[in-house]
Amino acid sequence: MSGLVFHAPLVSSHPGFKLQTVLERSANKSQERYPEVKVVKTFEELLQDNLLELLVINTPNALHLSMAQQALEAGKHVILEKPFTVTSQDAQTLINIAKANNRMLSVFQNRRWDGDCLTVQQVVKQNLLGKLVDYEAHYDRYRNYIEANTWKEEAGPGSGILYNLGSHMIDQALALFGKPATVSAELGIQRPGGQVNDYYHITLFYPTLNLRVTLKSSYLVREPGPRYILHGTEGTFLKYGLDPQEDALKAGKLPTEPNWGMEDKSTWGLLNTQLNGLHFQGTIETLPGNYSQYYNSIYAAIREGKELAVKPEEAMLGIQIIEAAIQSNAEKRTIEL
Repeated sequence: MSGLVFHAPLVSSHPGFKLQTVLERSANKSQERYPEVKVVKTFEELLQDNLLELLVINTPNALHLSMAQQALEAGKHVILEKPFTVTSQDAQTLINIAKANNRMLSVFQNRRWDGDCLTVQQVVKQNLLGKLVDYEAHYDRYRNYIEANTWKEEAGPGSGILYNLGSHMIDQALALFGKPATVSAELGIQRPGGQVNDYYHITLFYPTLNLRVTLKSSYLVREPGPRYILHGTEGTFLKYGLDPQEDALKAGKLPTEPNWGMEDKSTWGLLNTQLNGLHFQGTIETLPGNYSQYYNSIYAAIREGKELAVKPEEAMLGIQIIEAAIQSNAEKRTIEL
């Protein structure tokens, strides 16, 4: 899904990249859509191909460390699908290897370029709510059964909803507010027969900002509420709906098409606030999302030596938050970072 829906369309439609080779162990499906690509059956073939400068590794989470290490040591630049690694120690190991081999390493935190996240960023940056005191984000789904034949539903290192959806939500919060002082979390299995966590409620606290950040997700939310709820001293911002880019990519559309990432008016955010002495209550047009911005950053880093938009150190902090959330749930206490 990661390669088919996200990376292949984004890479193939970007003028700075050429989609060269795809590793498929048991099929040649990629050639149906991209007839020009070469299909290989082993990871070693990728490592030994001197034409390949950049590898996108989107295998199950527990394989990220070993495969990325091999790729970096083979002289390849590497994009890892989120989450970065299972542990922050593994993340630091890869950062060290990338630096030692002078290779670029980044993590695909594409949800920074969701239109709703970009809009929330502007609401916060422009102080449209006055002094922000409470930020709550939801990433909910409704799947009241255990999906068959997927490692994401099987107990093991890096599995479960916290590593899956949680890595997105944590990254968005860190991009907005930076490193929190403390982490408190409740994790759980809500669906009968579940082997991995399918629910979390995480609280990040920023004492210098007097700001509480709440991140929640569940697979048993049939009627979704707001995706974002922000409260400040002057007002409130509510945002419903999901960014349209994933569904557009699933439908075979590309970021080069007109009106890419533009959201339907029906899900624009609701703002009720006081602005320069005037009361405003109404909708705010959602900024268009654009996942291609991630690959713009990768291109600029490799070809022009510019700073990455998603630095591996930032992704490592996200894993540290996940580890703190697991520890908080196990020990029933707040964890200081």
